[in-house]
Amino acid sequence: MKILCVVGARPNFVKISPIIKELKKHKKIETLLVHTGQHYEYNLSKSFFEDLNINDPNIFLDIHGGSHGEQTGKTLIEFEKVLLKEKPNLVIVVGDVNSTLACALASKKLGIKIAHIEAGLRSFNWNMPEEINRVIVDRISDYLFITEREAVKNLRKEGLENNVFFVGNIMIDSIHNNLDKIKRSDILKRLDIKPKEYILFTTHRPENVDSLKNLKKIVSIILALHKEYKIVLPLHPRTKKNLEIYDLFDSLIKDSIILVPPIRYVDFIKLEMDSLCVLTDSGGIQEETTFLGIPCLTLREETERPITVTEGTNKIVGLDYDKIISEIKNLKLVKKRKVPELWDGRTAERIVDIIRK
Repeated sequence: MKILCVVGARPNFVKISPIIKELKKHKKIETLLVHTGQHYEYNLSKSFFEDLNINDPNIFLDIHGGSHGEQTGKTLIEFEKVLLKEKPNLVIVVGDVNSTLACALASKKLGIKIAHIEAGLRSFNWNMPEEINRVIVDRISDYLFITEREAVKNLRKEGLENNVFFVGNIMIDSIHNNLDKIKRSDILKRLDIKPKEYILFTTHRPENVDSLKNLKKIVSIILALHKEYKIVLPLHPRTKKNLEIYDLFDSLIKDSIILVPPIRYVDFIKLEMDSLCVLTDSGGIQEETTFLGIPCLTLREETERPITVTEGTNKIVGLDYDKIISEIKNLKLVKKRKVPELWDGRTAERIVDIIRK
């Protein structure tokens, strides 16, 4: 059996690492890793391969930049060439980025089976490009691997009930697999910060950083918080670019605001683990903080990962300044978190067992 595993963006690397390690335990399975190039900045790409002990990709498409349509179209064209040459039995796609959609479409058109890891997640916000990707990829996939039971309900509403497998959260496997390295990280020393004395703040979603109105709100929130807390602010390339375009970047140059480029995986999880709380618009970070028991305030109006709210440590606050300040002042009142069902570090094992059968 030949399997192609597709990655394109930072969250994909985290999710595919445990799958590749598990697949390579089986000599009858030939596994090839395809990197589309969607995240090409070093700390969004290469460093994650190093931290997660993933070998360099077998195939690198080097497709990045451009609009959603350009990126998706170019990836579909180039990945089709890979499929015609390699003739795999199965293509594994993860998450909801443009690479996920493009490679799933190319595979379906050639009659190649698709496995979608993280299926069934829904924000019900059709302004999010990721929501469109999720729905289409689920509709054409042959194996739907889900992280939480709410996803079953979402898929049933869309008429998808066959080949749905509740296997747990693959991102948690990566934390389990790298916990010793994470604990040894010296990132706090390098940034001259102490545990529980800083807030980790990340934002990258177009709805937040492409909008001048919303980006101004985010900057005002950071500037209010920095008066009482140190803020560690890793800047996604998209965020940094827009801060500069809108002449907002210089306002963030303060002693208590630690501006850093994108941070490699091991260091970032260490920062999450030792933070007072995390403010973010990232879906994956909502899951990581839930597992780690760290309070998370999500800078959106909804989440496709509701279990992080109902069982975890996540609260949806949008860009409501008063709500954010109130929640941070009452962090000690955050309910005791519960690790969701099957978030146990064995998700990859369950996925590969199903694929082999």
